[in-house]
Amino acid sequence: MTITIDKEARQNARLAIDPNFYGERYKTVNGIYTFPSPTLEALDKNLYYLLKNSKEKEFDRKYRQRPDYLSFDEYGTVQLAQLLMYVNGVPTIEEFDLDKVVIPSYSSIIEMLRDKFSKQDVEDLTEVNW
Repeated sequence: MTITIDKEARQNARLAIDPNFYGERYKTVNGIYTFPSPTLEALDKNLYYLLKNSKEKEFDRKYRQRPDYLSFDEYGTVQLAQLLMYVNGVPTIEEFDLDKVVIPSYSSIIEMLRDKFSKQDVEDLTEVNW
């Protein structure tokens, strides 16, 4: 079955890791948005948790320099490509050519997001002057 942009958008709208899903989570009482720490910090704090809840697989050559393809095949979204690179210690796409690849479980990723990206109750923000 061919995946169209419309089908992929509908599928991604239901994903718990979709950044758009978290939009209302960061909206404060006065309508201004706050945002969590950079995702790298959250990943760094949870690296061992993700590694503990991972499986190791033989690296398929079709994913060479394409962590986005691996992310889509494993999780149904390309949004976790950087996470796969980070967990496997790969700094650039050009080096994404491994013998074995570590794949964190989807449930551990969701748990990490629940733990580290909690709702912020900030009421005294007014505006940002650029």
